[in-house]
Amino acid sequence: MLGEKIAKGIIALSASIVVGLLSGVANAQDFPTRPLKFVVGFGPGGLGDIAARAVAQKMAISLGKPVVIENMPSAGGMQAAGMVARGEADGHTLLLVSGQNAISPSLFKSVPFDWNSDFAPVATISVFDFVIVTGKDSPLKQVSDLLQRAKANPAAFNMGTISTGSAQNLAALLFSSMAGVKMQIVPFRTTGDVTTNVLSDQIQVAFETVPGVMGQIQSGSLRALAVSSDKRVSFMPDVPTVVEAGIPGYTLISWNGVVVQKKTPPAIIARLNSAINEALNAPDVSKMFSGIGINPRPGPPEALQAIYDTDLVRWRKVIADANIPQQ
Repeated sequence: MLGEKIAKGIIALSASIVVGLLSGVANAQDFPTRPLKFVVGFGPGGLGDIAARAVAQKMAISLGKPVVIENMPSAGGMQAAGMVARGEADGHTLLLVSGQNAISPSLFKSVPFDWNSDFAPVATISVFDFVIVTGKDSPLKQVSDLLQRAKANPAAFNMGTISTGSAQNLAALLFSSMAGVKMQIVPFRTTGDVTTNVLSDQIQVAFETVPGVMGQIQSGSLRALAVSSDKRVSFMPDVPTVVEAGIPGYTLISWNGVVVQKKTPPAIIARLNSAINEALNAPDVSKMFSGIGINPRPGPPEALQAIYDTDLVRWRKVIADANIPQQ
């Protein structure tokens, strides 16, 4: 009798699993049933917004429904993330995520989302470098000059970044730590403030993303000393990586990607992933990305999760080592 009950239970469970799988496939076949909303936690015109709009335009063609960008510039994107975390799990609402999402859990006492509990990764959109820059008239020609000057007089050597706890700020702190040089990391409100102070020699060098200072590098007003990834940037092949410049193990990228609500059916996630990868492989999108200093990164959802996991651990340690208080 007991064996018979167990057998019936197994049959019932198997049937429910099959029904669930078939339901997911059916949902994916019908998907999307209405326009999609692509939530961007930053204002229009920024790097993430530009990338999201380029991808959304192509997705609308492949999915057969409009993909509408909704900008929610508040609290470093946390309000947008919280809204999607609490939203419907039907794949019609996408969230643009970035390296800042891996920083926030360590930087803030409370955040309105938990990456692993609330989100399902869909795809990475792009990756891009951090870059160390100095003014065109600076005597610093390479990273070794920077290190020599900083070691000789650390109190008088300043490195600028945008706000404390930003990816740029933490990248600079990690550089200082791995280089074994204590230097003043000076936070500014905007990238414009950082570059103005570099050009006026109020700060000697700055850490920014390549897209953030690409125009000034190309015009010659800023000189790039090194980039953070494991390979050189195509439009400035003479600029070494930080590793090549003498800091072993220093390899960083900044990134953005797409997630949906955690309980979204896997078949729908797969369809969204396919649409995003198709967009990123389009020649005009690839060309546009290259023009603003970012690299398309098509791939599976697991690749985005891996990037997040790596950054979460890395930035948690940097924030703790620097004694940055939680906000």
